Amino acid sequence: MSRNSPSSGRGRRCFLKAALLTAVGVSGAVLAHARRPFLVNPCLDPAGMSLDQSPWLARLWQGLDPTKVWDCHVHLTGVGDSDHGLYLGKKLESLWHPVLYSQRMFYTNAGCASGKSGTIDENYVRRLASLIRNMPTGVKAMLFSFDWFHDDVGRPVPESSTFYVPDNYARQMAKEHPDVFEWVASIHPYRPDAVDRLEAAAAQGARAIKWLPAAQNIDPASKRCDAFFAALVRLRLPLVIHCGEEKAVQSVRLIPFGNPLRLRRALDAGVRVVVAHCASIGEEEDLDRPGTRKRSFDLFARLMERPEWKENLFGDISAVVLRNRKHEVLKTLLAREDWHGRLLNGSDYPLPGVLPLISLSQLARHGLLPEESVADLRALRLSNSLYFDLALKRSLNWQGKSFPARVFETRAFFEAV
Repeated sequence: MSRNSPSSGRGRRCFLKAALLTAVGVSGAVLAHARRPFLVNPCLDPAGMSLDQSPWLARLWQGLDPTKVWDCHVHLTGVGDSDHGLYLGKKLESLWHPVLYSQRMFYTNAGCASGKSGTIDENYVRRLASLIRNMPTGVKAMLFSFDWFHDDVGRPVPESSTFYVPDNYARQMAKEHPDVFEWVASIHPYRPDAVDRLEAAAAQGARAIKWLPAAQNIDPASKRCDAFFAALVRLRLPLVIHCGEEKAVQSVRLIPFGNPLRLRRALDAGVRVVVAHCASIGEEEDLDRPGTRKRSFDLFARLMERPEWKENLFGDISAVVLRNRKHEVLKTLLAREDWHGRLLNGSDYPLPGVLPLISLSQLARHGLLPEESVADLRALRLSNSLYFDLALKRSLNWQGKSFPARVFETRAFFEAV
């Protein structure tokens, strides 16, 4: 469907690109004889499949206004082979850490960034823009920046950082592609200039702030965040914050600051808080009952039940369809219609393009997806993983309950002033 319808040395850069191309090429050759790809994304032409050809996918835009659809959880990433200041931790680049190295390779393949020309950083953005431009006019992706790990006095510590995506890069990409991108800043609250940077980001069009406390050393329950929280409220900028166990980012140091209950300080301050993935994975200490542990999702649900935070606590539904999430969590999110006005759709792109992470057949077996839709969704995924994520979530159903249009029409939330 067209849009008119509803920082490193050259040698290391060459090695990274060659290694990625080799791994993908070998895997692709092995899989060429398979009935369908299951490991490596073939990155087909995003214009190659029309949703009108599918009775299931043709329903996607019924009652949904594309101009209001902003994907609120999209990662801006790469390998640092451009001049935009991206940084990758050494473990992600080293074959001596095969799990992290392979993880990075999967993400790069999922973003279809390993083209024969151009840098991987540039190819990643080019592909993402192309995916959106093959969706109806008005759909946008909100690109995440990602600040450094900082120590307790607010100094950046690159050697303890998993990766770094400068605010200026996300802002520049949104400026260059205003038809498809918005941008989200990432500012560590312990920085001496944190509030000044926040005010500058707001003036430059940032739609939100992104934190991943476990990988950045941010304690949302610390008084060191109070000035930043006050500025967020004054500027009407929401805080998108990861809670629960962190799987996608393996930092040199992972700090146990992902407990949803640690958000109460921000909520009491009046910050609009968006809990990424609805804290749908992992366990945390129940701070209200010391010595006991609860599912992170249960702690998120406890906060959602508090009437005083009904107007400023939200959850994004990115990653809730992944294999490593309990199906009971997805069933709860679908069934809790009283929560639907507080849920926001995000894709966690490029993860929808990592083929092993989502099992459509498994979702169908658990009664969450019509079996008849699986083949069409699978075909869409190979050409446009971003469109696939939206189509999949629009197709989900549990005992007659689905996510309504307002979950996907997130623009108004991020334009609120």
